[in-house]
Formats: sequence, C-alpha cells, structure tokens
Amino acid sequence: MLDFVVSALAGVALGLSLAAPPGPMNAIIAEESVLRGWGSGFRAGLGAMSADACFFVLALLGVVTVVRDVPVVQQVLFGFGGLLMLYFAYGAATDANAAFGGDAAADGAGEIADREDSKGFRKAFVLALTNPYQILWWLTAGVGLLDPGTFTIDALGGLAISTGSPIIVVGFFGGIGLWITGFPAALVTVGRRVDAFAPIVAYLSAIVLALAGLSFLSKATGILA
Repeated sequence: MLDFVVSALAGVALGLSLAAPPGPMNAIIAEESVLRGWGSGFRAGLGAMSADACFFVLALLGVVTVVRDVPVVQQVLFGFGGLLMLYFAYGAATDANAAFGGDAAADGAGEIADREDSKGFRKAFVLALTNPYQILWWLTAGVGLLDPGTFTIDALGGLAISTGSPIIVVGFFGGIGLWITGFPAALVTVGRRVDAFAPIVAYLSAIVLALAGLSFLSKATGILA
C-alpha cells in the first residue's frame, strides 16, 4: 500500500515538474487569470493539459521521437511556435492595455472579460502542441513515466516506485491538475488584495511570451546551420 502511495506521489511530482516551471504556458495562464478571472486561467491550463494528453498518446506510439531524430521537424516547430508566441505576446499586451490603461482603468479592470470570451484554452493548446521543450520533456522525463519497471528509493527504506503503471500516470495528470487549479487561484487572490499586482502580471506575461518567441525563432534559424 505504501509503495502504491509513493508511486502516486512520484507521478504528482513529475506532473508538477512539467507544469510549474516558468515559461510561455504559465504566462498564458497568468494573463488569463488576472484579466478574466480564475475560470479563464483554469481553462488555459486545461488547454496545456489536453496537449500533454495528446503527447502521452503520441509517446506511447513512439511518434514523439520523430522530433528528436529529424532536425527539420525541430526547426519547423521552433519557427511556428516562435511566431505563435510573438502573436500571443502582442495580444496579451493589447489586452493588458485595454484592461488597465487609459479610460478602461476607470471602468474597472474586469471590463475586458465582459467584452470578449476567453481564448485561453485554444491559445494554450495550440502553443503547447508546437512547443519543442514540452515535447523534449516527453522524450526525457516522459520516458521514465511510460517505461514499465520499478526503481527504489534507498533513503526511504527501499520504497519501490512502479513506472509505466496506471497509478503513476494518474498521479502525473493529477499533479498538472493541481497546478492549473492552484496557480490561477493564487494569482486571482493576490490580485484582489494588491491593486498593482494584476497589471504587472499581465504585462510580464506579454514580455515572457515575446522573449520566448524570439528565443524559439533564434533556435529555428540555428538548428540547420
């Protein structure tokens, strides 16, 4: 029973290792959360999580390894992903200006939520599918998740963790679910208490997306050099 629990917790840790690090996915979740509320941030997280579910299936089929073995595929993904990030960065900056700048500030930062529906799910889903770093995670840590076997943790008295088992997979997606639920909630809670927090997060999200886009485009041009 204890080994079962440890395997589940190992899956949660793997899920958090993919979902929690700063990057373009969390920038979109943050933007949606501070501009449109917890529900929009959560839906953006679901978009990224849905992409991981696709990668999970593709990894099982061995399709994801094509990215590692064919440089031109990497170049296309980096290039397309970079352009998408720059496009989303422009949209994030525009939304932030509409919500927090000029006359809109006097009407309340939440006005933008009334004018348009959240597109966070689609943005996060499409961007995650073209994110080579996310694919590379599935080629590294994801391999350990899917490869059937066990490894022991001597520091915990030789507890065994079963990889490739349903429980570790459930724990993995549970870890992602925990992050996409808690992260938007934390942002919304702090934003309600600190007036300056939401504008800062919104503009930082646009900056992160822009920098990531430029970085991806730079890698795209250098892969076949």
